[in-house]
Amino acid sequence: MTWSLLAHEPETGSFAVAVTTCALAVGASCPFVRTGVGAVSTQSITNRYLGPAVLDAMARGLSPTAAIEGALVGDEGRHLRQVHAIDSHGRSAAWTGKNCVEWCSSRSGTGWSVAGNMLLGEEVIADTVASFIARQDLALPDRMLNALQAGEGAGGDKRGRQSAALKLVTTEDFPDIDLRVDDHAAPLDELQRLLKLWRVGRAPGLRLAPRRANPSGSTDLDAMEAAWRRQGLDLKFRR
Repeated sequence: MTWSLLAHEPETGSFAVAVTTCALAVGASCPFVRTGVGAVSTQSITNRYLGPAVLDAMARGLSPTAAIEGALVGDEGRHLRQVHAIDSHGRSAAWTGKNCVEWCSSRSGTGWSVAGNMLLGEEVIADTVASFIARQDLALPDRMLNALQAGEGAGGDKRGRQSAALKLVTTEDFPDIDLRVDDHAAPLDELQRLLKLWRVGRAPGLRLAPRRANPSGSTDLDAMEAAWRRQGLDLKFRR
């Protein structure tokens, strides 16, 4: 089950995974990202241990191909798995086991990879790729979700739809964006709605949060209280 899109944007250092499926809470199982290293999605009959194993190997300098091959060596269910990965050089690789449910396959280019299984047909991957390549005018998260919407329009998961997720990391040890729709009749539509809310309610505060460049983040009580007042909130810190 599932199809997903991985992307690397060298200008911002972003690694991202967008994924959707007809199963509950895909965001809890498939997408993995790591700052400065890469992105992975592990799917089909999912083995969640593969995501960290592939990222660890790429962090040691292995290519995505070698990282996936090494992670699968000890997995007796390797032919039930579909795994793809992208690294900081824009290189990608994918594995689709011989027991994965049709339609299943993958496509990749510099800085992106798309893989899916249990799909209505190859048009799902083809239309996802075509949209991603064409919409370079969009910010990366929107470009990725639009691409999955194109794949959904081509039939998507042959069983239907249920969940979706978007995970994106840039400079920190944790994602800038980590949005999940665990159970919804139109999960990609709902994920796009949540992305709009993230831009208003979460993105502006990221520069003030603790981060590598400023481990304590903003600690100006007066400034934070002023921001609350602008939102119509009567909140004050204890002093």
